[in-house]
Amino acid sequence: MSATWYECKVKYRKTDETGGQKVLTEPYLVDALSYTEAEKRMTEEMAAYTSEEFKITAIKVANYAEIHPFENADRWFKSKITLIAYDEESGKERKTSMYMLVQANDVREAYDNTLHIMKNTMGEYSIPAITETPIMDVFPYFSGEEGETEMLERFNALKASKPEKPEAEIIDHMEFETVEE
Repeated sequence: MSATWYECKVKYRKTDETGGQKVLTEPYLVDALSYTEAEKRMTEEMAAYTSEEFKITAIKVANYAEIHPFENADRWFKSKITLIAYDEESGKERKTSMYMLVQANDVREAYDNTLHIMKNTMGEYSIPAITETPIMDVFPYFSGEEGETEMLERFNALKASKPEKPEAEIIDHMEFETVEE
Protein backbone atom coordinates (compact mmCIF):
# COMPACT_ATOMS: atom_id res chain seq x y z
CA MET A 1 0.00 0.00 0.00
CA SER A 2 1.50 3.31 -1.02
CA ALA A 3 1.51 6.29 1.27
CA THR A 4 -0.44 9.46 0.61
CA TRP A 5 1.45 12.52 1.76
CA TYR A 6 -0.32 15.72 2.75
CA GLU A 7 1.39 19.09 2.95
CA CYS A 8 0.01 21.01 5.92
CA LYS A 9 0.71 24.69 6.45
CA VAL A 10 0.80 25.61 10.13
CA LYS A 11 0.65 29.17 11.45
CA TYR A 12 2.02 29.82 14.94
CA ARG A 13 4.00 32.26 17.09
CA LYS A 14 7.68 31.60 17.56
CA THR A 15 10.01 33.28 20.01
CA ASP A 16 13.27 34.32 18.31
CA GLU A 17 16.77 34.71 19.76
CA THR A 18 16.09 38.27 20.99
CA GLY A 19 13.01 37.19 22.93
CA GLY A 20 10.60 38.79 20.45
CA GLN A 21 7.72 36.86 18.99
CA LYS A 22 6.88 36.58 15.33
CA VAL A 23 4.14 34.76 13.48
CA LEU A 24 5.33 32.08 11.06
CA THR A 25 3.52 29.91 8.54
CA GLU A 26 5.54 26.79 7.83
CA PRO A 27 4.77 23.69 5.71
CA TYR A 28 5.06 20.16 7.13
CA LEU A 29 4.50 16.81 5.45
CA VAL A 30 2.34 14.13 7.06
CA ASP A 31 1.42 10.61 5.91
CA ALA A 32 -2.33 10.04 6.28
CA LEU A 33 -5.33 8.33 4.71
CA SER A 34 -7.52 11.44 4.40
CA TYR A 35 -7.57 15.19 4.89
CA THR A 36 -9.30 14.68 8.23
CA GLU A 37 -6.63 12.29 9.48
CA ALA A 38 -3.90 14.62 8.16
CA GLU A 39 -5.38 17.49 10.18
CA LYS A 40 -5.66 15.31 13.30
CA ARG A 41 -2.10 13.99 13.02
CA MET A 42 -0.69 17.44 12.29
CA THR A 43 -2.47 18.80 15.36
CA GLU A 44 -0.98 16.02 17.50
CA GLU A 45 2.53 16.54 16.10
CA MET A 46 2.44 20.32 16.53
CA ALA A 47 1.08 20.04 20.08
CA ALA A 48 4.26 18.11 20.94
CA TYR A 49 6.50 20.77 19.33
CA THR A 50 4.97 24.01 20.55
CA SER A 51 3.18 25.14 23.67
CA GLU A 52 1.86 28.18 21.81
CA GLU A 53 -1.44 28.35 20.00
CA PHE A 54 -1.29 27.28 16.34
CA LYS A 55 -3.63 27.02 13.36
CA ILE A 56 -3.56 24.70 10.35
CA THR A 57 -4.21 27.08 7.46
CA ALA A 58 -4.01 24.71 4.47
CA ILE A 59 -3.86 21.02 3.63
CA LYS A 60 -3.16 19.65 0.16
CA VAL A 61 -2.07 16.33 -1.30
CA ALA A 62 1.67 16.36 -2.04
CA ASN A 63 2.83 14.67 -5.23
CA TYR A 64 5.85 12.80 -3.85
CA ALA A 65 6.31 9.20 -4.96
CA GLU A 66 8.91 8.53 -2.25
CA ILE A 67 10.38 10.22 0.82
CA HIS A 68 14.05 9.60 1.67
CA PRO A 69 15.48 10.91 4.94
CA PHE A 70 19.24 11.02 5.49
CA GLU A 71 21.19 11.47 8.69
CA ASN A 72 23.02 14.75 9.39
CA ALA A 73 20.90 16.66 6.89
CA ASP A 74 18.60 19.52 7.77
CA ARG A 75 16.76 20.54 4.59
CA TRP A 76 14.38 18.81 2.19
CA PHE A 77 14.83 18.86 -1.59
CA LYS A 78 12.40 17.91 -4.34
CA SER A 79 14.12 15.72 -6.95
CA LYS A 80 12.41 15.34 -10.29
CA ILE A 81 13.19 11.94 -11.80
CA THR A 82 12.33 11.29 -15.44
CA LEU A 83 12.03 7.59 -16.28
CA ILE A 84 12.72 6.80 -19.93
CA ALA A 85 11.06 3.87 -21.68
CA TYR A 86 11.18 2.90 -25.34
CA ASP A 87 8.01 1.84 -27.14
CA GLU A 88 9.18 -0.93 -29.47
CA GLU A 89 6.06 -0.75 -31.68
CA SER A 90 6.26 2.97 -32.47
CA GLY A 91 10.00 3.31 -31.92
CA LYS A 92 9.44 6.38 -29.79
CA GLU A 93 10.81 7.17 -26.40
CA ARG A 94 8.29 7.71 -23.60
CA LYS A 95 9.14 9.78 -20.53
CA THR A 96 7.37 9.65 -17.18
CA SER A 97 8.22 12.02 -14.36
CA MET A 98 7.97 11.45 -10.63
CA TYR A 99 9.07 13.45 -7.63
CA MET A 100 11.05 12.34 -4.58
CA LEU A 101 11.62 14.26 -1.39
CA VAL A 102 15.26 13.87 -0.37
CA GLN A 103 16.92 15.18 2.76
CA ALA A 104 20.31 16.91 2.32
CA ASN A 105 22.33 19.95 3.33
CA ASP A 106 22.74 21.46 -0.15
CA VAL A 107 21.78 20.86 -3.78
CA ARG A 108 24.95 18.87 -4.55
CA GLU A 109 24.32 16.53 -1.63
CA ALA A 110 20.66 16.21 -2.70
CA TYR A 111 21.87 15.17 -6.18
CA ASP A 112 24.30 12.63 -4.66
CA ASN A 113 21.56 11.28 -2.38
CA THR A 114 19.20 10.96 -5.35
CA LEU A 115 21.85 9.00 -7.27
CA HIS A 116 22.33 6.80 -4.20
CA ILE A 117 18.58 6.08 -4.10
CA MET A 118 18.39 5.34 -7.82
CA LYS A 119 21.59 3.23 -8.06
CA ASN A 120 19.71 -0.10 -8.30
CA THR A 121 17.20 1.12 -10.88
CA MET A 122 17.17 -1.13 -13.93
CA GLY A 123 15.78 1.35 -16.45
CA GLU A 124 17.12 4.58 -17.83
CA TYR A 125 16.40 7.80 -15.98
CA SER A 126 17.51 11.38 -15.76
CA ILE A 127 17.41 13.98 -12.99
CA PRO A 128 16.30 17.19 -14.72
CA ALA A 129 15.68 19.26 -11.57
CA ILE A 130 16.40 19.46 -7.87
CA THR A 131 14.91 22.31 -5.86
CA GLU A 132 14.93 23.15 -2.18
CA THR A 133 11.51 22.98 -0.53
CA PRO A 134 10.29 25.03 2.43
CA ILE A 135 9.16 21.82 4.21
CA MET A 136 10.26 21.94 7.85
CA ASP A 137 9.72 18.29 8.84
CA VAL A 138 8.16 15.01 7.70
CA PHE A 139 5.89 12.86 9.86
CA PRO A 140 5.40 9.31 8.51
CA TYR A 141 2.58 7.14 9.81
CA PHE A 142 3.40 4.28 12.17
CA SER A 143 0.59 2.42 13.91
CA GLY A 144 2.76 1.35 16.83
CA GLU A 145 2.34 -2.35 16.08
CA GLU A 146 5.31 -4.60 16.79
CA GLY A 147 6.74 -4.72 13.26
CA GLU A 148 6.29 -1.02 12.72
CA THR A 149 8.43 -0.09 15.70
CA GLU A 150 11.38 -1.34 13.67
CA MET A 151 10.20 0.73 10.68
CA LEU A 152 10.03 3.86 12.85
CA GLU A 153 13.53 3.22 14.19
CA ARG A 154 14.79 2.62 10.63
CA PHE A 155 13.13 5.84 9.39
CA ASN A 156 14.67 7.85 12.23
CA ALA A 157 18.05 6.17 11.68
CA LEU A 158 17.91 7.03 7.99
CA LYS A 159 16.94 10.57 8.86
CA ALA A 160 20.16 10.73 10.84
CA SER A 161 22.42 8.80 8.41
CA LYS A 162 24.62 9.99 5.59
CA PRO A 163 24.96 8.02 2.34
CA GLU A 164 28.29 6.75 1.19
CA LYS A 165 29.79 8.75 -1.67
CA PRO A 166 28.55 7.46 -5.01
CA GLU A 167 31.14 5.47 -6.89
CA ALA A 168 32.33 6.65 -10.27
CA GLU A 169 29.79 5.77 -12.91
CA ILE A 170 30.59 2.45 -14.57
CA ILE A 171 30.01 2.44 -18.31
CA ASP A 172 28.99 -0.92 -19.74
CA HIS A 173 30.67 -1.50 -23.11
CA MET A 174 29.28 -5.02 -23.51
CA GLU A 175 27.84 -5.75 -26.93
CA PHE A 176 25.12 -8.27 -27.68
CA GLU A 177 24.61 -10.15 -30.90
CA THR A 178 21.12 -10.08 -32.33
CA VAL A 179 19.55 -13.29 -33.52
CA GLU A 180 17.94 -13.02 -36.94
CA GLU A 181 14.84 -15.05 -37.62
